[in-house]
Amino acid sequence: MATGPHGSQPDAALVVEHLTKRFGERTAYEDVSFEVGYGEVFGFLGPNGAGKTTMVRTLGTLLAPTSGSARIAGIPLAFETGAAIRGRISIMPESPGLYLRLTVEENLECFAGLYELRDVRERVATALRAVNLTDRARDPCGSLSKGLRQRVALARALLNDPAVLFLDEPTSGLDPVAARDVHALIGGLRDRGVTIFLTTHRLEEAERLCHRVAILNTTLLLIGRPDELRERLFTQALDVRTRTPLPDPGGVFAGLAGVSGWEQPTPGSYVLHVADPDAAAPAVARALVGAGADILSIVESVHSLEDVYLQLVAEDAEAQR
Repeated sequence: MATGPHGSQPDAALVVEHLTKRFGERTAYEDVSFEVGYGEVFGFLGPNGAGKTTMVRTLGTLLAPTSGSARIAGIPLAFETGAAIRGRISIMPESPGLYLRLTVEENLECFAGLYELRDVRERVATALRAVNLTDRARDPCGSLSKGLRQRVALARALLNDPAVLFLDEPTSGLDPVAARDVHALIGGLRDRGVTIFLTTHRLEEAERLCHRVAILNTTLLLIGRPDELRERLFTQALDVRTRTPLPDPGGVFAGLAGVSGWEQPTPGSYVLHVADPDAAAPAVARALVGAGADILSIVESVHSLEDVYLQLVAEDAEAQR
């Protein structure tokens, strides 16, 4: 799987190098570089206005970049290659854009015709099976819930068997049950090896589904696996809870092997900065027992992707002041 814009692998599904898009004096995104390997689910995260959807529209040939270059499914991004690229990709926008008076099956047949696909009936049947909507094929799209319409939109995106599938906020506005269903469908595509470029505001969604994520705020702030990003941004720590506050926590924790510092967020709760949580935990437990403390828990502190995101966006906002 490709991991960076330099030393590109021939099997990279997306190669983006120093891409910039400006609208007059406004910069949508600037000097962005990354690669996505075939079979990878790549999360593209960032606040509103960060440039995520503009990036999708650029890579989908709907907008021309101001500068930089890209290759999509091995095809260089250019005006004259737009049709070839569009034949190798699919984009599922935030709004499904279905014909509500047509049935599910009629919608898919219509879009298959626009793609000029052969074997339309078989492709429609395959797409419906992929999103578990075979039994709703003859229902008008206007009678479906928003969650089911998102499934239809996903089926439409699968009609041409794309090399790269762009999903732009696929669960926006969905209730938790409908979002879970869409997650399961995306997870199934991931397990089948479909290359997915996913933009989302739901960080738990990205953490659950994505092999790697990029965090964008006009410029690319960080890129990597969620666990790598946590390790790069946060020191390792133990969260300690005791039934009652320690009379002298400094006397208990100071000088312990492997403990470089400690904090007390609330009475009876302590965060110990450690080099190796597994090695430090036994020594911490012995010190607490020796001090007569009633231990409620000693666990390794785990930061979520949301912690990473908030930290990076806050640092970026501070740097821009």
